[in-house]
Amino acid sequence: MIKPTKTRRQMHQELEQQVQEFLHKGGQVNEVPRGLSGRPDANGPLISIFDGTSQEDRTPLPEVVAAIEARKKPQLALKPKKPRPRKKVILDDFGQPLRWEWVEE
Repeated sequence: MIKPTKTRRQMHQELEQQVQEFLHKGGQVNEVPRGLSGRPDANGPLISIFDGTSQEDRTPLPEVVAAIEARKKPQLALKPKKPRPRKKVILDDFGQPLRWEWVEE
């Protein structure tokens, strides 16, 4: 049996209820002024949180790439399009249209 999913309205009401219970039990919410950063030195450059260097030695593997490319489905050769017949107007000696003919070019 599938567990029924909650709607946004239900989730919003639950969150609001939890906040009200927290405040009712004596908890308080500290407001942070707009634009204040959580970094120790907000004016300095961003510090990387990852260890190691970003320029790691990489081993080129052209034979592996070639094997993967070879396993891909070969491209189907495009069939040459047969010229479709088209309508051509037949004019009389005075340039007036007489009839239409189907012509293959």
